Amino acid sequence: MTDVPETRYARNGAVHIAYQVVSDGPFDLVGIPPMAQNIQACWESPRFTQMLRGLGSFCRYIHMDKRGTGMSDAIAGAPTLEDRMDDVLAVMDAVGSGRAAMLGESEGGPMSILLAATFPERTSALVLYGTFPCTTAPDYPWAASPEVVEQFVQGWVDVWGTHDSFTLSLLGPSALDDAAFGRWWPGYERQAASPGALGALLRSSAQIDVRPILPSITVPTLVLHRTGDQMVSVENARYLANAIPGATLLELPGNDHFPFCGDIDAWVDAIAEFLTGTRGVHQPDRLLTTILFTDVVDSTKQAATLGDSAWRRVLDEHDALTSRLVETWRGRLVKTTGDGALATFDGPARAIGCASAVVAGAQGIGIEVRAGLHTGEVEVRGDDVGGIAVHTGARVAALAGPGQVLVSRTVADLVAGSNIRFSDQGEHDLKGVPGPWRIFLVEADG
Repeated sequence: MTDVPETRYARNGAVHIAYQVVSDGPFDLVGIPPMAQNIQACWESPRFTQMLRGLGSFCRYIHMDKRGTGMSDAIAGAPTLEDRMDDVLAVMDAVGSGRAAMLGESEGGPMSILLAATFPERTSALVLYGTFPCTTAPDYPWAASPEVVEQFVQGWVDVWGTHDSFTLSLLGPSALDDAAFGRWWPGYERQAASPGALGALLRSSAQIDVRPILPSITVPTLVLHRTGDQMVSVENARYLANAIPGATLLELPGNDHFPFCGDIDAWVDAIAEFLTGTRGVHQPDRLLTTILFTDVVDSTKQAATLGDSAWRRVLDEHDALTSRLVETWRGRLVKTTGDGALATFDGPARAIGCASAVVAGAQGIGIEVRAGLHTGEVEVRGDDVGGIAVHTGARVAALAGPGQVLVSRTVADLVAGSNIRFSDQGEHDLKGVPGPWRIFLVEADG
């Protein structure tokens, strides 16, 4: 896990509000959380970390857990907008922030609107993302009936903190194929709020209507929304931008409600440009590394044979095996891919050792794995890697047969003089990669 800022507490009366100062910068931006979050556990997700580091790249970014959620004090029922507004001001006072821009996400939007209208002297700008002015008002075109809302709330509460895909399919559909994120998310939900607290917050939120105060907002305002948002219709953003004097509306492509899913950089850049006048410059770090791709052979066929539940247990064993072996061979597990993994190593010999160990270990859990390696310069962005070298490694792995470890000529040349033995597999064209490429098979007894 990346270095995590210290969690501190501000007091509003008897209630302790957890907050973190993520970064330093020329002005303050306060993140107003959505329904529920946990400022400590969010750093365990590379996606969440990328978002937080991005926001912290151009300002002093401060985020917090609302009362009753995350690491803040538990309370009975749901807080009022006024209580939550006072909590934000208490955090600002604790960090010595006289005036700050506000970033209101999702359910945090209405309270951000109220704060900006009530305390313009404490609010330098307002950014609203994926939010709404009301939920159930009968004269609001995009409202839902109280009965539909209650059915939705109960359905959400029933699956909260489980491995049910309901939450991700609605809020972060682009992450459904990210196995590591899928394993992290249910535990994060449980650390963000209890099912009862979630239900209270959802029901309270459904009663809010801030439409009457929208014309009172005088600070510069950006209304940001993804056009295919499955949770909150983009029509809400268009309404807000039309009702807030001088507001800027920016619609981004994508169907994720979570800002830490989908194109995170584009989302961060939009906020940075609005608040600073310039977009962030993302200069990826580059380094030389050995890329390892592994892949379970005939995974679709095996899943159909075993059934979803049994196959999931096999994949969990595979992921645990891969993670343990990558650590043993001093590598870094970048991500799992559903039925495989991507890892990087600072030495090609260690990468080959790990690949061979994964292939052998997989046989012990009843599956066959193939692997491919290439050494080259990669782009490092957050916890992920990219670039032509990564594509090359993936294409080498695709050539491997069951139980095989294939490497590019570059890898073979770099371990010359070692005890590792290869057999020449000839030249191959790698799809999308300029070639041809000479490929070598790692001999099992090497």
